[in-house]
Amino acid sequence: MLIWRGAVEQALRKQRYGDFAVLDTKEMAGDLGSTRARVPDVVVGPAHLIGAALRYGYVPVAGVDMRSQAVLVTLSDSAISTFDQAKGAHLGLPQQDSLVTYLLRGETVAANTTIQRHFKDVYTSRYQDALLVCLQMKRCDVVGVERATVDRWLSVGTKVKVIFQTQTAPGMGIAIRDVAKLMPDALRADLAETMQSQPATVANAAPAPKVVRVEAGDYAYVSTLGYFTPRALAGATVVDAQTVASMLAVHRARYIDTRNDLEYNAGHVPGATLIPYVEKSTKEPDYDASVDNFDIASLGADKNAPLIFGCNGPECWKSHKASIAAIKAGYTRVYWFRGGVPEWRQAGMKIETGAGAAASVAAAQ
Repeated sequence: MLIWRGAVEQALRKQRYGDFAVLDTKEMAGDLGSTRARVPDVVVGPAHLIGAALRYGYVPVAGVDMRSQAVLVTLSDSAISTFDQAKGAHLGLPQQDSLVTYLLRGETVAANTTIQRHFKDVYTSRYQDALLVCLQMKRCDVVGVERATVDRWLSVGTKVKVIFQTQTAPGMGIAIRDVAKLMPDALRADLAETMQSQPATVANAAPAPKVVRVEAGDYAYVSTLGYFTPRALAGATVVDAQTVASMLAVHRARYIDTRNDLEYNAGHVPGATLIPYVEKSTKEPDYDASVDNFDIASLGADKNAPLIFGCNGPECWKSHKASIAAIKAGYTRVYWFRGGVPEWRQAGMKIETGAGAAASVAAAQ
């Protein structure tokens, strides 16, 4: 990631792209939100970040010629040999924002279950090699790592076996919002030249990977495994953009934007009230709401008032979780706009930018 991002920044400087905002990668949940809101001009990162960007108008420019694959691994002498046999086992995973965890979580949901339901508990580590220690110490029965990591373990005689594998996904990539201004062909050429000049990586003394052209189709698989919210929500009514527009105009409903202020200022439903849902829980049905923060009192004292919750589309869980919080607090007319701002844009509805009169919690009270 550091080598790839450094090469991208050098190439952008060479072409004098200084006026363009490059996504400042810090943590994936925030990066995905910024990308959905179309805040950065340039997105740099792993496949699930680039795949999400493509769904919101970005175009892939280039990537590295190293594909990624997530695998579930256990010790060679373990009785566990399949994903189904791992039910009830102790699982070890990288951080929830990693590509490995993203792919494995998506495949688990595709198997009509969740990580929490299928496994007894989950141990997380920032470093994949620490998961091998977790296996060897019997703290973990199964761990999820990149295929390259387990291949390295096997190459030195570590006694482990693969019990499940995902499809492969592209390696690090770059996507841009405005193709005409950023000239992808020139950018690719500069990237290739910059990457070839990079020193060997410390980990394996191998040269930096080559730059390759990538297309939207390369991300088809990873794009289907996003943190998609459920299509229905007990206690709430799921509404589309046209219904939201009608409710705001005729029924004096209140639109609650659960994103952060940066996303809100970049574009929101006119008249929306910003009440951020501060999300630290996992993006799946079995999330732990106790680690999140949402100012439920800012919804008002009238429990019968119509409230519409929205954020950044089907992959954004903030409005889903805020809707549940409202239902549990006793609000009786909860409407969940699952499509959120992206659907609102696609429907040709007016978008308001900047803080606006209703941008703060204080304005709603």
